[in-house]
Formats: sequence, C-alpha cells, structure tokens
Amino acid sequence: MKLIENQTFDEERALYHLENTEVRNCTFAGKADGESVLKEARHILVNHCQFSLRYPMWHVEEYTLKNSSLDELTRAPIWYAHHGLIDHCQITGIKILRECSQTIVKNSQIDSPEFGWQCEHITIQDSTINSEYMMLHSNHVKIDNLQFSGKYSFQYMNDLEITNSYLDTKDAFWHSQNIIVRDSVLKGEYLAWFSKGLTLINCKIIGTQPFCYCEDLKLINCEMIDCDLAFEYSEVEADIVGHVDSIKNVKSGTILVDSVGSIINEDAIMEVKGQVIIRNQKRCSQYQNNHTCCL
Repeated sequence: MKLIENQTFDEERALYHLENTEVRNCTFAGKADGESVLKEARHILVNHCQFSLRYPMWHVEEYTLKNSSLDELTRAPIWYAHHGLIDHCQITGIKILRECSQTIVKNSQIDSPEFGWQCEHITIQDSTINSEYMMLHSNHVKIDNLQFSGKYSFQYMNDLEITNSYLDTKDAFWHSQNIIVRDSVLKGEYLAWFSKGLTLINCKIIGTQPFCYCEDLKLINCEMIDCDLAFEYSEVEADIVGHVDSIKNVKSGTILVDSVGSIINEDAIMEVKGQVIIRNQKRCSQYQNNHTCCL
C-alpha cells in the first residue's frame, strides 16, 4: 500500500478515489471546509486521523478506519460504504452509517443520532453507543457487549441478534421481526410493541407496559422489574423468574411466573384467552369477562 501521512486536507474531494493507500496521522479540517474528502476510495486504511469535515467517506469500498476521531462537524460521515471495519474510534458526527453493508464496528464510542439506518449485515462489538434512533430499517445485524442509551432503537428491523448487552432505551424493537436477545438488560418504556418473532433468553426487563401487540413472543428464564400492564393483546409463551406487577389482556399463550400483582381483563377489544400460571402453586387464571384477579 502507498502511504500518506502527517498532512492536513481541507479542500473538496481532497483524496477522491484514493486506492490501495494507508492514510496515517492526517487531519481533515480547515478554512476551505471541503466535503467528501475520501469519496469513492477503494481498499484504504485510515489510521490515527482526525476528521472535522462533512461527508468524508461516501461510496467507499474495503476500508478500515481505526484509532481515529470524527467530531460533531463531521456530518453524515459514512454513507453507501461497504466491507468496512471501524475500530477504536470516537465518533460524534450525526447520521453515521446510512445504507452501508458488511461493516464491523468494534471497541468504539459513538454519539450519533440516526445511527445505522437502512444497513445490512452489520456487526457491533465491545462498544458504547448513544443514538436517538438506532439501526432504523436495518437487517441482519449482530451485536455483542454493547452499552447503549437512546430512545427509539431497533425499529422496523429484520434478523437481529443481541448478546451480553445493556440497553437503556424507549420503544425498542417496534415493528421488528426475527429478534433474539440473550443475557442482556433491557430498560425502558413500551418495549417491543408490534414485534414479530422476538425471543428473549436470560434477560432482565425493566419498565412500564412492555410487550404489547406482539406476535410469536417468547421469554425464557427472564426477570421483569417494574413491569406493569404487560403483554396486552400479545401472543406469548413466557417463563418468568420472580414477580410481575401486572399482566393485562393477553391474547393467547401461557405465562409462567413466580408471582403477579394483578391479572387484568378490562375493556378488551378482542378475544383474550391467555393463561397465567403461578409457579409451584398449580393455580391457573384464565381470563374471564370483565374480571380482575389478584393471586
């Protein structure tokens, strides 16, 4: 590979269509305020660089970005890029990763609203991400050891796997399909409404009104804390360790739980036939018309 190092670039398309090159210890900033400095690059390694210009890496193929920083002026830094590795980077530019594929993000700290929209085959490992909208309309995503904070995450997705992660998020997984979450904490309000094929294994769920209007929902050896009005109009099979504050209007399936504050059937607008079974008591409550039951 050729080498470009210890330089500053600020002009429009300064390194346009760069190929087979390592860019090392360079700064992309300056008075010219040029956009798209590395647009259409091929087979590049960007190492220990600082970015402060818009749209620096659009339409890039086979790239590695490592040990680098992209500040808040680096708007929409990586779009339409494929076969990439982002490693040990600090990124605060808005809208990173849009319509990208075959990309690995690891060991990085990212603060970026609208992160990872309309992407495919993305892997995220050992990273911290803050994003208001995370991975919207993206498919085939694998995540391990992610510390996440945000709001409307993982919506309208297909084929998502999350392990060993902490998610502090509101409205996660809405309208998403084929999701597996293992050994993780999910904290937030209104989790997973309208999801299809969501399976949680060895997880801790925290927050009000989770899992409503779900299809093919499975919880295996999960804990639910401060969860009230759960499972409304959902098709669910659940094995829950511990207590659930309240369960309401389960459409179908069976919920096995150690204890429940109240089982509520009020104002249902569809037939609800779900069963709640209290572990070790061999007691089953099947919903009856307009009846609230405390076990």
